[in-house]
Amino acid sequence: MPRRLPPHVERNHVKGKTYLSFRVGKGTRIRLPDDPTSEAFQEAYAAALLGESAPRRHTITPGTIEDLIVSYKKSRSYTELRSTTKTGYASRIEALRIQHGDRTVAGLTAERIEDKILAPYRDRPSAMLNVLKMLRILTQYAMSRAAPQHLRLFHDPCSGIKRPETGEIRAWTDAELAAYERRWPLGTKQRTAYALMLHVGAARVDVHRMTWTQIDEMNSGVTYTRNKTGVDVEIGLAGELRRALEMAPHNHVTIINTEFGRPFTAAGFSRFMRDAIRKAGLPLCCKPHGLRKTLGRRLADAGATAHEIMAALGHRTLAEAERYTRAADRRRGGREAVRKLELSDKQRANSQTAAGRLGKRQKPKENQP
Repeated sequence: MPRRLPPHVERNHVKGKTYLSFRVGKGTRIRLPDDPTSEAFQEAYAAALLGESAPRRHTITPGTIEDLIVSYKKSRSYTELRSTTKTGYASRIEALRIQHGDRTVAGLTAERIEDKILAPYRDRPSAMLNVLKMLRILTQYAMSRAAPQHLRLFHDPCSGIKRPETGEIRAWTDAELAAYERRWPLGTKQRTAYALMLHVGAARVDVHRMTWTQIDEMNSGVTYTRNKTGVDVEIGLAGELRRALEMAPHNHVTIINTEFGRPFTAAGFSRFMRDAIRKAGLPLCCKPHGLRKTLGRRLADAGATAHEIMAALGHRTLAEAERYTRAADRRRGGREAVRKLELSDKQRANSQTAAGRLGKRQKPKENQP
């Protein structure tokens, strides 16, 4: 699977060879080193972002954020990361280095981080969250024994900084699930992909390369390893998923394939699913990843424990799964509260005497002795 590249970086195929280059729009291409995880690539990419054709050579000031970044990228905390994670960190680290690399690590406080580093992102909460996450990774490294003494922090300057409110991907509603299923019947590629995401709870990066060998029909289970965390997951084979897979063609090793019979890339699979969702008439807030959250919601509503949800979705911490059980408890509590209120109102109404008959004497029957 091709590695995901930072913004404005493209692959150029020339005479059977592949080169990486930086280009904004239709501007000039700047050749970059071939390995996007290398330090040489990061330096060249940073220079290209500044509009320079070659990285500037300069002396790193000790004790600065730039010094911390260089140290972190040489540490085991960084070198042992998955290559996909390193690629995801690349643009965030470089943005911090370019914009705030000259700030001292010792001078970082929650107030200065909010006012000087995060303030420019106030109208972009998702970008602000990404910067804050990267800062927390760096400051946690600075607080560890792996950091050099001159970069060591003895307190966390990010502590107490509130996470920005972002447009979090939500679970699908039952009506939205039904609308998708009406548009894409069993046997279609769109329905098969949907069934895998909904009933396995796997992310797109795990579903697009899933193979038939991962479906264990004899033991009624599905196994895979989460690309994001490396956690091994084994989840039961739901009846709806079994029916969807039985109707799907079995022509290739991978379950979901392009019209040319090749496995999707992660980006290509995302486009495929977004197109299927749009054609089903669903709103833009219905995201493919929301199907994973839908499985968590349905498991919690069915009474699954936090530990069971943690195992089914491949979470690394119990806190991630407890979000679903807490939400389910609130939904059940809200419904039960209204049920009890209606029952109380009904009992109160039945116990009262009709106002029209109150205080009237019974008339004696005629011809009564």
